[in-house]
Amino acid sequence: MADVLRLSPAICAYPDDAYENLKIEVVLPGVEKKDISFKVVEDGFYIRATKEGVEYADSYAVCCPISPEKATATYSNGVLKVTVPYQQPFEKAVDVKID
Repeated sequence: MADVLRLSPAICAYPDDAYENLKIEVVLPGVEKKDISFKVVEDGFYIRATKEGVEYADSYAVCCPISPEKATATYSNGVLKVTVPYQQPFEKAVDVKID
């Protein structure tokens, strides 16, 4: 089996102008959409993408909790663009019964 070059992809993550969503841009030159796996959790995200001879993979933490179930993504011209809303205060709050 041929050697595979393993690289961390170029990532840019920033809040939108209203500070309501985290915007993530991942540069994946020459990668087909079907060869990209992007997973997101409340405190970070993971990317894995492959093309012949190259594997891009890494994980990243985010500073503020996000809502992974509301993430959306598009892929065009070698750039994956993901938008994930920040959790609103008390969105995950749970009432605690006091005895």
